[in-house]
Amino acid sequence: MAAMDRPRQLIECGDFVLRRWRGQNDFAPAHQLIEESLDHLRPWESWVARHSAKNTRDFLAASESKWASGEVYNYAIAKDGTLLGMCQTYRGAEPQGRHLGYWLHPAATGRGIATAATAALVKEMFTLPDVEYLEITHDASNASSAAIPRRLGFTEVRREPGSPPTAPSCSGTDVVWRLNRPTPP
Repeated sequence: MAAMDRPRQLIECGDFVLRRWRGQNDFAPAHQLIEESLDHLRPWESWVARHSAKNTRDFLAASESKWASGEVYNYAIAKDGTLLGMCQTYRGAEPQGRHLGYWLHPAATGRGIATAATAALVKEMFTLPDVEYLEITHDASNASSAAIPRRLGFTEVRREPGSPPTAPSCSGTDVVWRLNRPTPP
């Protein structure tokens, strides 16, 4: 995969940035971000139950190798050097589709940051020649996550059984939203 077939490593988003994770150099701030967000994420994210320093290190190492392969592009959401959350895009089942995911530190919620970060990532992904559509999937009970694709013009395309709900607030039904590449005028 050529360098021009990859997203930028730093994406400006007004008063914050999306920046590629910097491997183990990001361990301390990434681990702190997760630690401070555990109670906020626990209702929706099953991986929180397995959180540890080792898992943070493994995540950062995997971020490096998966970026290199084009499988996953993980970004820290940062403002003035402080981490606010994470977002990512990863390959879908079809080669022309990618999925988006996001979460924020509880102190960063309710300010439009997740929406702006996701909008910037959408714009960036549609600069890549092989991306024809993007999808966002969330649990049907997660109204906050549902607001983002709705605001960004995604269309709900289906509801499907999710994995057995292992996070306390999950319903076990996933909502899938899709946004197709804009057609040129």
